[in-house]
Amino acid sequence: MGLFAAGLISVFALACRLQPDPRGFGTHLQLGLPPCQFKELTGLLCPHCGMTTSFSHVVRGEFFAAWSANPCGVLLASVSLFCIPCTLAVAGTGRWVLTRDPFRWLVFGAIGYVFFAFCIWIFRSFVL
Repeated sequence: MGLFAAGLISVFALACRLQPDPRGFGTHLQLGLPPCQFKELTGLLCPHCGMTTSFSHVVRGEFFAAWSANPCGVLLASVSLFCIPCTLAVAGTGRWVLTRDPFRWLVFGAIGYVFFAFCIWIFRSFVL
């Protein structure tokens, strides 16, 4: 759990070093990653386009810009920020905090996130 917390902290530290792309997506290119293949093939943003840009706005306190880049990024950053002290507490005490069944939270959280990401993607792609 300590390694998981360290991983989350490093994601936020990395987001601090990235400059948000003004287009609302493409910040990941600064990491040497390729452009989104889904966008190149279809012309549509994928459900995670703008996620890195959103994270880099969140760490700067630019929540409206983060939401505009990708609302899922704001949600994931918020949950990740909440998980850092929780995972450190578990690592320090050896006991789960706030729940006795973390697997249930993980499953329902993942299902909820996928549903939210899909709805946001449909809205961004076909309504706006």
